[in-house]
Amino acid sequence: MKTAILGGGLTGLTLGYLMKQQGRDFEILEKEPECGGLMRTLEHQGFTFDYCGSHIIFSKNTEVLNFMLDLLQQNKARNRRDTKILYKGRLLKYPFENGLADLPKEENFECLYYFIQNLIKKEKGEIKKPTNLKEWFSYMFGKAIAEKYLMPYNEKIWKHPPEQMSLEWVERVPNPPMEDVIKSALGISTEGYLHQLHFYYPRIGGIQALIKAIENKIGQSNIMRDFGVTKIRNIDGKWVVSNGKQVRVYERIISTIPIQRLVKALNAPKKVKEAASNLKYNSLITVMIGLKRKTDTNLSWLYIPDREILTHRTSYPSNYSPNVAPAGMSALMAEITCKFKDETWRKRDDEIADRVVTDLQKLKIINAHDVLFTLVKRAEYAYVISDLDYAKNLKKISEHFSQLGIGLVGRFSEFKYLNMDDCIKSAMDYLKQENLQTNR
Repeated sequence: MKTAILGGGLTGLTLGYLMKQQGRDFEILEKEPECGGLMRTLEHQGFTFDYCGSHIIFSKNTEVLNFMLDLLQQNKARNRRDTKILYKGRLLKYPFENGLADLPKEENFECLYYFIQNLIKKEKGEIKKPTNLKEWFSYMFGKAIAEKYLMPYNEKIWKHPPEQMSLEWVERVPNPPMEDVIKSALGISTEGYLHQLHFYYPRIGGIQALIKAIENKIGQSNIMRDFGVTKIRNIDGKWVVSNGKQVRVYERIISTIPIQRLVKALNAPKKVKEAASNLKYNSLITVMIGLKRKTDTNLSWLYIPDREILTHRTSYPSNYSPNVAPAGMSALMAEITCKFKDETWRKRDDEIADRVVTDLQKLKIINAHDVLFTLVKRAEYAYVISDLDYAKNLKKISEHFSQLGIGLVGRFSEFKYLNMDDCIKSAMDYLKQENLQTNR
């Protein structure tokens, strides 16, 4: 039984790798000349950039983490996170609630006061359970932390009102321990988000080194590139898949491509098309900057909640691996979320790059005279947005594809906010469940 895996990103390649280990017949159909999806890397003048946003390797799941590390073998560097938030000209320790002592004393007090008041009110049952993201921020962190950082930053990254966002992804945000918040306010060092306190990164080849390692395990004969799926039909129990020029025939389909593209290719029923078109997502513009001198920071990445600054996050890949930039130089990346084809997306690459350089110089993050070059790349599908109708729309879509027997796996096929490790786990879980059903 031959299976088509639609999409050669991390999820699709993981599915292929695991299916090859099981001795199963499959073919990966990838629309681009190379695999990787959002995990692709470019090299320019001796610099290495992950051009669909900054990526690091970490996971709470030991099986998944070992899967990635085993693939990289010796091509990996272990790093300790050094991450900050740029708040009113101050560098605060990340996450915000672990950097309260870096705030002015009055703001520090406000954050601690409202956090503790919130805990007391929750204990007394005086606060109702949150129903949207805006309410959840205050419910979990208190009014001050929510208003000073969480709301501005999330409004900036999502480009969608938090009060109109559901709570589907918040389980990924750890509850802030009371002891840590109090210690933080008093200036006693604490760490949050411990699962990513230490992370890995390829020494050579950027994040795509992981992709290439999986490709090498699969073998090139199982991957068909430049095959963008445009039409799918079921004829006499077989799936006929076309890219407009070629036709391939399979017994089964597993999709990892954006659900909107799959729905279009299948010419799904009207209610499914409407549900898919109502799903919301953000696009991403990445500005890569080559600097002709070494930066004087050990930062891993920096969050910028200021709404007047275009980018929401800068990252410093030169601090992930010494091989990312030529000796004595540095690589820096700036990420910008936007809506596909909105005002920001429509700006020319040079306009975006100039704005980012100007912003970063204003913030004293870089000196414009040190810029060797800028490169700009765009990704239409980057972040899943779970609005208040998200679950309802997703249910209609999932039920339809379940009835067709087409598997949906990965970030934009399941339409869930999945990190790299979640995508790998999603592929593992899908095949484990499939094997269970087969063996019953």
